[in-house]
Amino acid sequence: MSGLLSLLLFLAVALALMAGFPVAFTLAGVALLFAGIGAAFGVFDPVFLEAFPNRIFGIMTNETLIAVPVFVFMGVMLERSRLADELLRALAQLMHRLPGGLGIAVMMVGALMAASTGIVGATVVTMGLLSLPTMLQQGYRGTVATGSICAAGTLGQIIPPSIVLILLADVLSNAYQQAQLRMGQFSPETVSVGELFAGAMLPGLALVALYMFYLVGLAFFKPETMPPASNAASERVGFGRLLLLISGPLFLIVAVLGSILKGIATPTEAASVGAVGAMLLAAVRGKLNFENLRETVLQSARVSAMVFMILIGASLFALVFRGLGGDEYVEQLLAALPGGVTTAMIVVMLALFLLGFVLDFIEITYIVIPVVGPALLAMGVDPIWLGIMIAVNLQTSFLTPPFGFSLFYLRSVTPEAVPTTDIYKGVMPFIAIQLLMLVALSLWPAIATWLPDRIYG
Repeated sequence: MSGLLSLLLFLAVALALMAGFPVAFTLAGVALLFAGIGAAFGVFDPVFLEAFPNRIFGIMTNETLIAVPVFVFMGVMLERSRLADELLRALAQLMHRLPGGLGIAVMMVGALMAASTGIVGATVVTMGLLSLPTMLQQGYRGTVATGSICAAGTLGQIIPPSIVLILLADVLSNAYQQAQLRMGQFSPETVSVGELFAGAMLPGLALVALYMFYLVGLAFFKPETMPPASNAASERVGFGRLLLLISGPLFLIVAVLGSILKGIATPTEAASVGAVGAMLLAAVRGKLNFENLRETVLQSARVSAMVFMILIGASLFALVFRGLGGDEYVEQLLAALPGGVTTAMIVVMLALFLLGFVLDFIEITYIVIPVVGPALLAMGVDPIWLGIMIAVNLQTSFLTPPFGFSLFYLRSVTPEAVPTTDIYKGVMPFIAIQLLMLVALSLWPAIATWLPDRIYG
């Protein structure tokens, strides 16, 4: 009875979310409803709910999660500084005579902004508004232009410092400790944000390199799809100005990411450095005014409030799910699959991929990962490798038609002259590259684990 109720709880939450109900209140409300049903049938002990206040207090005092609003502030401030706009124009002008030069410039700026902001939706919309009209005017095929922008925007999912990786690190750390306690290890290890950042470095850079390699090959073999500029723009961009434009965000990335990887600063401290650095960059560019600061604070507060409300609702959901014995049921289910851990990983990755069509990464991180994470980790799966596999998998899901979130973001700013089918066709080569990366990570986990081992031992 308890196993059936835990399964129905999960399905009821998924259906309510797909129906459009608010995530945080859906998680909490449905969980309380099933807690009452379970208590009525004698399969749920209400004492589990007494741990809920402690869970909320733990969220309030979690130093890792404090980094989330600060990183959001940094990303929004950089976005409002219009740095991406000027950087894209400078790179496009520098490479305007090369076939595919503008596409390569879009990918470079997308990767740089992804590493600076870590917000997928904002990057896709910003790059779409800035570069899509220019690419279409220059004669780029709609498929190439839209596919490049979508792929560049989703790099914020995997390139650190990514908000996705921060949330994943927190959830995986808890799941890893639960798995170790179940196996009788009563001094469990944890997973830090720095370790997950280090694990994402090589896959993230490899994806950028593969994206650009594809664009260069397309420009070489099919130059008509990515023609060079027909005439040079009036404003010439020197190498010194380009270096000046790039140096700001690069210094910010090195300061934030380097201080975390080296252990000099915690993620929260490094995020604070990044936020101050973003304000200084905006001030240098004359964009630090009361209006921009006010909008940045408001948008950061909205995003942060959404994240923490979902986390509180997910904590109640996890308590009820565990009280109904759902975690043990999932562990037994995965362990019973033929093929052991390999089949279990395939099933979980496929489920996450499909859920990525209808749920945001925050919802998946706090609803699904606490359910399947402890079971997989108890089977001997490396937590860093698992986190990177999940991040790349969700990045692929957000690119895949017809429900990929990135496609919706870009469609909202795409001219009506560009059909939706062009966006779908354009992302297909990049989805193939993503799948190739997933296969490579599956065959060679060291792609994700080598750098964390070298840095942290």
